[in-house]
Amino acid sequence: MFRMINRLRQGIKGRGLILSLAVLLLPLLLGAWRDATGQTINPRHVQRLKNGVTTKHEVLLYFGQPQEVIRTPEGPVFKYVSYKDAPSLPTTGERDPAMKHDRASNPFYLDAETKQVKRLPQKQEGKVVGSTLTIRFKPDGETMMSYEYKEH
Repeated sequence: MFRMINRLRQGIKGRGLILSLAVLLLPLLLGAWRDATGQTINPRHVQRLKNGVTTKHEVLLYFGQPQEVIRTPEGPVFKYVSYKDAPSLPTTGERDPAMKHDRASNPFYLDAETKQVKRLPQKQEGKVVGSTLTIRFKPDGETMMSYEYKEH
């Protein structure tokens, strides 16, 4: 009897672990990773858009909820923005060409003006706009009228 109860408890613990993992991984499987990484505009999905044919439902499947919705008399407008890492800041001095190391192994450079060894400035964390997508719908709000996609 005790063996049966212990096996039942182990089975319940195993199922609970599996259920907990499924609950934690479900948002990743449903596409929440796109919002977390800022990669909400997939150019392959943009190529699928067809003026006068694509529906609101398809747009929501491709890109998820828009960051901004504007209501106009002509119909709703969805706006999507994706971000990318900001480029690293240029250094003011020159690095010694004889030293072919990356920033991690050699965080110093030779300042050409003062002839002193200085520490490289740290890259500032930041995001810049990578691309924007504006989708205009017909007055019925269900069929796409036009779109504009820009990569910055």
